[in-house]
Amino acid sequence: MTVDTADGGYIKTKDAVMKRLYAVIDAAIADDIYVIVDWHDYKAYDHLNYSIEFFNTVSKKYSGVPNIIYETFNEPTHDDWSTVVKPYHEAVIKTIRANEPNSVIVVGTPTWCQSVDKAAADPITGQKNIMYTLHFYAGSHKQSLRGTATAALNKGLPIFVTEYGTVFANASEPVDEAETRLWWDWLDQHSISYVNWAISDKAEGASALKPNTTADEVCQEKFLTASGKLVVAQNKK
Repeated sequence: MTVDTADGGYIKTKDAVMKRLYAVIDAAIADDIYVIVDWHDYKAYDHLNYSIEFFNTVSKKYSGVPNIIYETFNEPTHDDWSTVVKPYHEAVIKTIRANEPNSVIVVGTPTWCQSVDKAAADPITGQKNIMYTLHFYAGSHKQSLRGTATAALNKGLPIFVTEYGTVFANASEPVDEAETRLWWDWLDQHSISYVNWAISDKAEGASALKPNTTADEVCQEKFLTASGKLVVAQNKK
């Protein structure tokens, strides 16, 4: 869910974006796959009232539906975990749990979801089915970030990679296949779920689809980018 963008988002065009959101969620349910409902906002704490309203609406509508994973804050940047980000998450978690006591809720961590060590040092307590977001782009983030994440895991922090790319962090090529495979091996070793960015046809290296790919052409070999080919093959294993 985009929140406050030049061409709309939840704050400016709520009805239109909610219609699109429900279409995606309902399609995922119909196909029996998981769907991550993500508040895609770098300054979510400035929009807490909107966020609470949004998650209250969605968790009421889909209460008891097992397909949905809630992600409360996409990529906090340089905000402090304990005094800014964590309290925001706790407020939103309380809202969701009033309607949906069991769904997995994934909470964003600082530094564009890389500082899982900070969350491990001061985790959310008194809740169940809470996980912590780790994001990486193989061309930019390598063993150092895996080391940080391993240390957090060793402290008992449950991690979910809700976004990763095979390219650089700015979404540009080339694909770093060797580093991507190191990441996949590490993720599988630790039984961590991971979701590729992105099933889109935007003209950038991180997209799985070539520009102007239609819905009927999605994931056909000839319409996949270099990244798309690598990721689709991995996802079929």
